[in-house]
Amino acid sequence: MIQYDRSIPEAEQQSRITIFQERLSKSDLDGALILQKADMFYYSGTAQQGWLYIPDSGEPLLMVFKDFQRAKQESGINRVVSLVTPKKIPETLAAFGYPFPKTLGLELDVLSANQYLLFQEIFSDSIFVDVSTDIRLQRAIKSEYEIGFMRKASKMADKVAAKVPDLIEEEMTEIKFAGLLEAYARSLGHQGLIRMRMWDNDLFYGHIMAGPGAAVPSCFASPTGGRGLNPSIAQGPGFNTIKRNEPILVDYVFALNGYISDHTRIFCFGNLSDDLLKAHDAMLEIQKMVKQKATPGSITGELYDMMISEANAKGYKDYFMGAGERRIRFTGHGIGLELDEFPFIAKGQTLCLEKGMVIALEPKAVFPGKGVVGIENSFLVTDNGLESLTTYSDKITIL
Repeated sequence: MIQYDRSIPEAEQQSRITIFQERLSKSDLDGALILQKADMFYYSGTAQQGWLYIPDSGEPLLMVFKDFQRAKQESGINRVVSLVTPKKIPETLAAFGYPFPKTLGLELDVLSANQYLLFQEIFSDSIFVDVSTDIRLQRAIKSEYEIGFMRKASKMADKVAAKVPDLIEEEMTEIKFAGLLEAYARSLGHQGLIRMRMWDNDLFYGHIMAGPGAAVPSCFASPTGGRGLNPSIAQGPGFNTIKRNEPILVDYVFALNGYISDHTRIFCFGNLSDDLLKAHDAMLEIQKMVKQKATPGSITGELYDMMISEANAKGYKDYFMGAGERRIRFTGHGIGLELDEFPFIAKGQTLCLEKGMVIALEPKAVFPGKGVVGIENSFLVTDNGLESLTTYSDKITIL
């Protein structure tokens, strides 16, 4: 039999469950049913397909469809059973002595309509309550164990940026360069898959784009988009060639052991025009301002307004975080097991920064017909402010 390793220490996993159970009790919920893979992994230590029932007190129950043996070895949950269909969840809970949940929490932000309707049939006498916000707020505060993984991921992100000069060549296509850099990232342990919570958003490693191609808008929730390889993907690197005197955007996510580091650097063969150099320096100044102002207790929406005001004052109102009417309305986001975690540095947000949050700040200027400049770093919120986990030089690297 293949042996699988436990992924999360027992004390870490128990702490996560206990905190969530306290949230359930405060909301007068009898229990919650966890299905989504990132949440499943966070609370159970396995991402195998199944259903995790967490009662408001006592031991949770992991019911696994596929693969049972692997889930049993990977998870630190004591009660693990094989289950063929969710229709048998109520009788399985009863067999383990759990009272029938009159109020049941579900991840309604990601649960499909078909699944919701199915669970309405299965738990016809239960009242459903959305627990996705509670889960995301808990996951926003990283433990020292999680921060350790994110530090390692950030070191790998820096290594990827440092490898760019060794791999890139003039007149190379974006997609060829992306393939070379992605192969190197894989050799460092990059897991490949970038998880996102937002519905119908996909990302493969990130965006490598050069010159005007980097400023092509797309459907992706990002200040950059790119033409991509074809309309079915419509983002990221394509067959555009890398030319002299144009900004080369390397906006890559490094995912290691489940945890993410988000990282953007600008490279160039030759020299950039003075307006692009000035814009890049302005983005670095905005980042510096936020690092000085962002401390535990800072309101995320106010940080966003501050960044917008500063960009406007510097003359980049029409180019900051995208160009045109549909440019994005955030300047940073939480990261962890997913790329789009709480908190969001976004318009109207009222969530406060807390010690242990990890955020990606990404002030960027997008110039149609020219390209993209700017920066992105992953920061840990500490008692003393923001600590940068990614440390490769923020300056434009001349190749």
